[in-house]
Amino acid sequence: MNRIDTRFAELKAAGRKALIPFITAGDPSPNGVVALLHALVESGADLIELGVPFSDPMADGPVIQHASERALAHGVGLAQIFGWVGEFRKTDTTTPIVLMGYLNPVEILGGERFARDAVVAGVDGVLLVDCPLEESQAAQAIEAAGLRRIFLTAPTTSPARLAAMCEKARGFLYHVAFAGITGANRLSPDAVRERVAAIKARTATPVAVGFGVRDAASAAAIAQFADAVVIGSALVESLAGAGSAQAACDAARAFIAPIRAALDAGAAHAA
Repeated sequence: MNRIDTRFAELKAAGRKALIPFITAGDPSPNGVVALLHALVESGADLIELGVPFSDPMADGPVIQHASERALAHGVGLAQIFGWVGEFRKTDTTTPIVLMGYLNPVEILGGERFARDAVVAGVDGVLLVDCPLEESQAAQAIEAAGLRRIFLTAPTTSPARLAAMCEKARGFLYHVAFAGITGANRLSPDAVRERVAAIKARTATPVAVGFGVRDAASAAAIAQFADAVVIGSALVESLAGAGSAQAACDAARAFIAPIRAALDAGAAHAA
């Protein structure tokens, strides 16, 4: 089984919800990426989304845009990212890692080489924001290599298209809580609850919710009905001022630990 499938099966058996933090690879410093990945796991992350820096991240708000700019200024690209994941895998063989980004860097490297290098490094899934279901041929090599291709659903996704996504979904589905960019403070748990229920009625694939989740309270509210919570911009923002690798790790632990505690408290109360 893919590590993503294994992790969600373990969480379901334990009655727990997945916490999925997002960081931009190479930000705030390329020197501390592996240590930061371990810090996220130590403080409660179940899966990690590792953002591939891109010059035109159209779905992202200013916080992640600036993080991409900083990483690109340091020369961060796929070769370094695969190296960091491989280094992480030397001591952590179980935590799933999903690369999140855009199609252009994959096409420049070549789909088959990207998929091969990702598997060798220890990547488990790929989320390509600008590669929709209708253009699946562009991501064919990713799926053929056994990587889970993560699809994005949104409040505006049509019923027919949602049905097609649910049929093809593997690993987990990422539901965007509202139409807009990352980091916006527009989260409405009641509206998201209704949409997640419609998705879960169509598929047994776990559903993660992201965009607008900023703290323990919002994460706990979403975890009442979703299988996983994704938190990105608020975490990236908390790391931005870290002046050293150790400071970034400390900031990550301080940010993630209370969210993990809130999710676990909610699960215990539900039980």
